Amino acid sequence: MTTLQIACSTTLDGSMKIGDSFHPEEIGANREKFLKKNDMTLEQMILVPLTYTGDNYRRYFTVGKDEAGEGITKPSTKEADGLLTTEAGLSLFLPLADCIGTVLYDAKNGAVMLTHLGRHNLEQEGGRTSVEYMVQQCGSDLRDITAWLSPAAGGVNYPLFGFDNRSMHDVAIEQLLSAGVLRENITASPIDTTTDPKYFSHSQFLKGEKDSDGRFAVVAVLYED
Repeated sequence: MTTLQIACSTTLDGSMKIGDSFHPEEIGANREKFLKKNDMTLEQMILVPLTYTGDNYRRYFTVGKDEAGEGITKPSTKEADGLLTTEAGLSLFLPLADCIGTVLYDAKNGAVMLTHLGRHNLEQEGGRTSVEYMVQQCGSDLRDITAWLSPAAGGVNYPLFGFDNRSMHDVAIEQLLSAGVLRENITASPIDTTTDPKYFSHSQFLKGEKDSDGRFAVVAVLYED
């Protein structure tokens, strides 16, 4: 049997993604300190390597120990919107700044998937297809899958125009339900990144409402009992 640990950083931990405004050494130090606080190391991490190139936002891969450190201590070998693993001790790491970091967990099969659900992914039914990928790869029973949704931009400041101005959380939950995940197995954070000062928000930074264009991070890891 396995247990699941989820950690979510805040602005107090500093930015978690290398970008034009942040020096790589600063980001590396922030990541290392955050991970140490949660009894994890950089070497056991794999970055979910998001890109916004092309027109496919449903790129999923299953990873193992051979990929440990990719995107963190060594280059990534793929572009992905979600990663799945059955390896205990292998942490999945996703920087965010308004979108949803969604953790899918199948305790019976010892599998965890960390998938990015933003506007682009949701417009392609990314919530549903992430669940379908876990079922395909692990033979998961839909009744056994739990889902945790990270803090994300709320519908007031970030309405999804393609979904009748609903929030990302509302649309993501709808897609998880359509895939067959039970409503009682879905937990969504009530935190709105656009209004909570403890979280970075790219959309509010562009509006001049927040000072930093940093990223917080969601980490998910399995441990053997």
